Amino acid sequence: MTTREFGDVELRKVRENVWEISREGDMRTPARVLASEALLEQIGGDKTLEQLQNATHLPGISKYAICMPDGHQGYGFPVGGVGATDCEDGCISPGAVGYDINCGVRMMKTNLTYDDLQGKEEELVDALFRAIPSGLGGGGVVKGDMDTINDILERGMQWALDEGWATEDDLAHCEDEGFRDDAKPEYVSKKAKDRGRNQIGSLGSGNHFLEVQRVTDIYRDDVAEKFGLEEDQIVVLIHCGSRGLGHQTCTDYLRRIEKEHSDLLESLPDRELAAAPAGSKLAEEYYGAMCAAINFAWVNRQLIMFRTRQVFENVFERDWEDMEMNLLYDVAHNIAKKEVHDVGVDADGTPVASEDAVAREERELYVHRKGATRAFPAGRPELPPAYAEVGQPVIIPGSMGSGSYVLRGGENSLDLTFGSTAHGAGRLMSRTKAKQEYWGETVQEELREQEKIYVKAQSGATVAEEAPGVYKDVDEVVRVSDELGIGDKVARTFPVCNIKG
Repeated sequence: MTTREFGDVELRKVRENVWEISREGDMRTPARVLASEALLEQIGGDKTLEQLQNATHLPGISKYAICMPDGHQGYGFPVGGVGATDCEDGCISPGAVGYDINCGVRMMKTNLTYDDLQGKEEELVDALFRAIPSGLGGGGVVKGDMDTINDILERGMQWALDEGWATEDDLAHCEDEGFRDDAKPEYVSKKAKDRGRNQIGSLGSGNHFLEVQRVTDIYRDDVAEKFGLEEDQIVVLIHCGSRGLGHQTCTDYLRRIEKEHSDLLESLPDRELAAAPAGSKLAEEYYGAMCAAINFAWVNRQLIMFRTRQVFENVFERDWEDMEMNLLYDVAHNIAKKEVHDVGVDADGTPVASEDAVAREERELYVHRKGATRAFPAGRPELPPAYAEVGQPVIIPGSMGSGSYVLRGGENSLDLTFGSTAHGAGRLMSRTKAKQEYWGETVQEELREQEKIYVKAQSGATVAEEAPGVYKDVDEVVRVSDELGIGDKVARTFPVCNIKG
């Protein structure tokens, strides 16, 4: 039996690309890492494994705490982590969702080819950078009053449709149609709403970006045809979240948990895993506030897409409908959703790891995906009609110097990962170290001269923090996902233009 040790954590190899931390002490379940040998070496280089092991102490956690191939150290719960807790006897954890609630990605297709774009790269990247607000602080496509914010929080993309910022087709190709009906704006603080009022339709900073890409490879012709993808096609990838509103919402509830559920907090090995007991007033209020922030993030990405369509119209002198600038899909990363899953239970009906189960039951669970993407296979009722027979599109960004991928939910995802896969390449290097290792202007120049990738950002420091060498190998992350059957490769894209905060 192959084993690996990283500090005090020992993992045994269950099978290819699957490693397990055995249950011991107060752990409620084992933990599993889905990674190749090379990726495991990188995952074991920070506190990811310790954080994953700590996550198994969450009340009501089912089956396993899971780390995806792109996993790295986060706040309490590792980025790239999935944990499903029972909606009746478990808990919901803001620390296992993250600060940027519904940080996610959407991909917009076009009928343009790379030939159509060549020679216009600098004009396009400059126009996008001028038109789409980015960077720290305020500035958005829309500046809303309190009524507008409450409407967005309650109705999500339906608000964008009614206000002329979206089409019916946009909603039909968004996870949950861009609307969580459990949203409760009254549980979002005034401070959070104030932070969001002037950030509606803005990228923000950090690893958020808008990238124009070309499709370079198709791996599954039949699925790609259903998705509307073909080689040499131009697509646009938008990556951002709920901005200051989501951050403040997470902060508010972490502080309330410290005051109202200190007993649960004290029972956990890491206070950053802060959780509220299922059924408690605080759990219900956090879930309502989180769903409202999810709605805000979907609107945020929609307004950026609307503005992108306008830029393309100006640069290419054609209507966006004529360029077929339609949404492929929008998927959330940092989220906890009530979902029904088949789980193993012991003689008392308590959810346990599969090997300890004496029976199986369908249970409603809070599925926490922190830096992980929902990846439902064909037939799952939550899928939009367009993808019901082929499986959910999954979008996995790489760095601004490497390819990104479109996958589809794999047949093994429900059994192995509660219907989840990776969300990106995953960081290798902290932002502080990145700025010591890289010079932003040099990175921009090398990308332009060597790869014909045009990057525009608010500062050189932002480019340095997001240099290609800062991230894991996205090709390896996707290879593991594909081999495990949790997310199947459909297409690969490569950057042409990139704007960052």
